Amino acid sequence: MPVNPPSQRLLFGTDGVRGVANADLDVDLTVGLARAVGEMFEGGVVILGRDTRRSGLMLFSALQAGFHSVGVETRDAGVIPVGAVSALVNRFGADLGVMISASHNPAPDNGIKFLDAEGAKLDDDQEARIEARLAEGSPWRTPTGAEIGTGVVLEDAGDIYMDILRSQTNVSLEGMKLALDCANGAAHQVAPRLFESLGADVKPFFVDPDGLNINHRCGATSPETLASQVEAQGRIGFCFDGDADRLIAVDEEGRVANGDVIMAVIARHLHHRGDLVGNRMVTTVMSNLGLRRSMEEVGIELVVTRVGDRYVLEAMRSHGAILGGEQSGHVIQLDRGSTGDGLLTALRLLEVMVQTEQPLCDLRRAAITEFPQVLVNLEVRSKDLSQAPGVKKAVRDAEAELGEQGRVLVRASGTEPLVRVMVEAPTKDAACLIADRIARVVRQELGDLP
Repeated sequence: MPVNPPSQRLLFGTDGVRGVANADLDVDLTVGLARAVGEMFEGGVVILGRDTRRSGLMLFSALQAGFHSVGVETRDAGVIPVGAVSALVNRFGADLGVMISASHNPAPDNGIKFLDAEGAKLDDDQEARIEARLAEGSPWRTPTGAEIGTGVVLEDAGDIYMDILRSQTNVSLEGMKLALDCANGAAHQVAPRLFESLGADVKPFFVDPDGLNINHRCGATSPETLASQVEAQGRIGFCFDGDADRLIAVDEEGRVANGDVIMAVIARHLHHRGDLVGNRMVTTVMSNLGLRRSMEEVGIELVVTRVGDRYVLEAMRSHGAILGGEQSGHVIQLDRGSTGDGLLTALRLLEVMVQTEQPLCDLRRAAITEFPQVLVNLEVRSKDLSQAPGVKKAVRDAEAELGEQGRVLVRASGTEPLVRVMVEAPTKDAACLIADRIARVVRQELGDLP
């Protein structure tokens, strides 16, 4: 489908609740969310994690107060990747996990991601129920005395998480030279420690968070920063985002390997070994046409869903797939975890390299030939593409022009005030021309921001 409709949900986007901290996402809203979620899950225990944003402690305190007020116990895992929160939910048998992070967004933004008892993101129905309860407001459940929730700090949360990750891989990284871009975010402590503990020679970058520099010209959305270092030092690079659920790699030649490349390498390796359960993989409409052709070449079924790793997970479960993800670097491995985890993905990629005895640059060349792709992000007054017939016509015209040699997708972002125009074509110049043409129509019909 060339044009995606905007989300119909009022509060939740494709990745939890997100907005400018203390403005869109303030203390009152956060307390109300915790109460609504706590009531829905009828008490129990919740694991709380956060990234390094200045607003994180404020929102943590508000969540903790809201949960305690409805009788929910909290466990503070501190600054830690979202994959760790998911793993800790499973390890401790908690009823819920919460990550305070706006992922790849800039420091003024923040967000709240809710994970269920399996460590996976809540589905649309659960989020709709939370919104409905929040809209009702008082009266809330008000326990007293010993029934009020209390909090405990998990002092060794990072160590437990690393133990879980190490238990899922049997490879030694002795002799591996790695460069890690931790985005001044949630992985800044645990990622270097993890890979060093497995024997790798690690050069860490962007591991000095100050509350305001998270994702600033670094991390998974700015892999070119690390690429220049990798090429000069002959290292393999791994770029994480603010909550480390994404991984973008950089090969030994300094070339960026996005989620499509990573999934192609892993999927073909698992297929070759007979370990790709169901012989299928799930990806989204944003994935490169080259990934689709790579999977067709070796007979792997590719299931395509809408953007959002939550929808990837739903499709994986319904189709019996163990591998799925997004071009942006979210990769889910259901044989090892229940949510996107950049560190877990990096370990899997290194495992492929060790088992094949091939460098990442050679693995990617054998696995996928990417079509030139152009992505234009447009800040507009309205994201309602249903009210933009001219955009639909521009997309149809471009598709007719490209035929089987390219692809066009126009969609509203689920997490930001943007309309995204993506074009794939035989050449970069052709993709740019078509993307610019469609972008002009988007601006005309939906309006630039002032």
